[in-house]
Amino acid sequence: MLRGLNQERIVFTIAVVLFVLFSVLLPGFLSAGNLLSLIQNVSILGILGVAMAIAIIGRGIDLSILSTMPVSAAWLLTLVNGGMPIGLAFVCALGFVIAVGIINGALIAYVEIPAIFATLAMGIVVYGFGKAFMTPIDAVYTGRGESWFYAIGSGRVLGIPSPVIVFALVAAAAFLFLRTLKPGRFIYGMGDNPLAARVTGIPVRPMIILQYVIISIIALIAGIVMATALAGINTRLALSTMVYDVILVVVLGGIGLAGGKGGIRNVVVGTLLIGILLNGMTIMNLTYTVQSILKSVILLLAIVADTLLNPRDEQTAQHGDI
Repeated sequence: MLRGLNQERIVFTIAVVLFVLFSVLLPGFLSAGNLLSLIQNVSILGILGVAMAIAIIGRGIDLSILSTMPVSAAWLLTLVNGGMPIGLAFVCALGFVIAVGIINGALIAYVEIPAIFATLAMGIVVYGFGKAFMTPIDAVYTGRGESWFYAIGSGRVLGIPSPVIVFALVAAAAFLFLRTLKPGRFIYGMGDNPLAARVTGIPVRPMIILQYVIISIIALIAGIVMATALAGINTRLALSTMVYDVILVVVLGGIGLAGGKGGIRNVVVGTLLIGILLNGMTIMNLTYTVQSILKSVILLLAIVADTLLNPRDEQTAQHGDI
């Protein structure tokens, strides 16, 4: 009976119910300003959720994205504010995140360090390197530059906030990559059974590197959206607990931690629920501690549900990457 449950539909139903309840019970929830804030936060969380989903579907995890995102975006703004053309600054930031992805992938694929430890350590390295050599100040604000660039996070297209459009584009690109392209199918195969994937001729190690490069690039996109939406970005975001919100979005949406299951639609559903929940708790003036406790309980319940709906096989337990 448990296998017949559709976690995606259950989560979507809960999200709709929460939205209706908050609309009725919480003053200001339906205000234009609050909905705009909700949409922006949900979009950034969703973009990061797409990146994390690619990692988990391939039977991995990336805890470094919350360092890669603010450090790369802050460096880009620093270069632009210093007089560098936006295009060249973007190329520099892109090169940086690609290097981070390659190192992550090499540590996991060739050194065979479990993904959770490799990316955790890499996140600390990225934050420390960024503070020492790239952006010595915590907060970097938007200054000079082209208006089109800053419209990425604060503009509108046909009345639709641009962060939502960026989220939709990233989600669509990831969906097409995973479902229609050969490397995307390889990631599913690696997540389902890494040993069988290697036996059938899938280049597992190079694919792991490609997987983490893509994740890092998506983190840069999320950082650009956040920086241009908020007119700046703070590198201390790397020290926050937002990475757990990202994991919560993915797991709650229905992507199995055992790997090889789920898709981008699950990320969208999980993002809607968590975005509505976080926004409602903020309006209710719940303290940060209370919010953290509630999110932790929800994450724990989501992991329990994932264990029941997607039981880990013996090989999954042997790899122990997450």
